[in-house]
Amino acid sequence: MSQFKIRWLRLSILIFGLAVAFPTPGRAMDWPQWLGANRDGIWRETDILRKFPPGGPKILWRQPIHEGYSGPSVANGKLYVMDRLRARDAAGQPVRPSRNGIPGTERILCLDTKDGRLIWKDEYDCPYKVSYPSGPRTTPLVHQGRVYTLGTMGDLRVLDAATGKIFWSKNVAQEFKVDAPVWGYAAHPLIEGDLLYCLVGGEGSAVVAFNKDTGNPVWKALTTQEVGYSNRQGVLDTSLSGERFTAASRGEHRYSAPA
Repeated sequence: MSQFKIRWLRLSILIFGLAVAFPTPGRAMDWPQWLGANRDGIWRETDILRKFPPGGPKILWRQPIHEGYSGPSVANGKLYVMDRLRARDAAGQPVRPSRNGIPGTERILCLDTKDGRLIWKDEYDCPYKVSYPSGPRTTPLVHQGRVYTLGTMGDLRVLDAATGKIFWSKNVAQEFKVDAPVWGYAAHPLIEGDLLYCLVGGEGSAVVAFNKDTGNPVWKALTTQEVGYSNRQGVLDTSLSGERFTAASRGEHRYSAPA
């Protein structure tokens, strides 16, 4: 089955899943980032059907998109997802790779959850120099009216969730002078307070905290040749102090364990 068909099916499954989960009118709870609102993979809705009706669930709409491994995010009646378009020549054939990589563009798509209509898209040039060059890996993060995305080659972009207007963008691999991981950037961005956490890689910049509004680095920590594909799961609340921290909160090395 082609990546194109797989992506079509993915969005179809999401939409009819929402439909059967809520037999009465009303909008489902948002799923604004990887693993949901609390980043724990738990859907806290009620009145969810325990089995499909005879003949299967009703499909509300289908919207074909292109290659990628990005999961969809849903917030305020909009669905956000990323994909990739391979560059093609005048005859419709894929353009051959060059020393600059495999030509193509990455896209951020915003769809209406009611009918699948494209509301806006952001498309940017992105030659791939990674294995499995079939599209973005990470899931868009929707937070306080903005969408935060991280592409396969390290393109970190922040857009208006309603209009697609770009607030700021940068390439983290270029900024910190590192190569993209062999299979591309795959760790989903995380927001806590005013900080946007990303795994970047390199000398002293395995973890980087950016100001979420400006994109300026606030701190960086740890060294690694390649960040790999680990994901920042979320933020912890310590039971004794009530302090919230990530594994590298404020850039301080709190603990480590052998892999």
